[in-house]
Amino acid sequence: QLQLVESGGGLVQPGESLRLSCVASGSTFPYHGIAWFRQAPGKEREAVSCISDGHSNYADSVKGRFAISRDDAKNTVYLEMNTPKPEDTAVYYCAAAWSTVVRALGCFGADFHSWGQGTQVTVSS
Repeated sequence: QLQLVESGGGLVQPGESLRLSCVASGSTFPYHGIAWFRQAPGKEREAVSCISDGHSNYADSVKGRFAISRDDAKNTVYLEMNTPKPEDTAVYYCAAAWSTVVRALGCFGADFHSWGQGTQVTVSS
């Protein structure tokens, strides 16, 4: 199990970049794939992006606008939100799954055993 803490959320204007961070505690962080999910009011949670074994995946809705990266020395995964839109408004969560599980099931289909508490992102003018 990892403990995950998200930060970096806030109120931004459309087109204004924002970077979310997910910091993990635990020595097994390098052996995990990390994904970002989001949930808007009244909507189901959806996968946004995932990074594992040097590969990254993106939902079609954010492809080309968001970028995920990780720094294993800092136990941190970042989500760079470029040109955000009002429809990106949601609570963003990071989650962890063992890399072996990600290899078997794919990043968005993996069993994520650890979740952060979420950070609110509001995109509005």
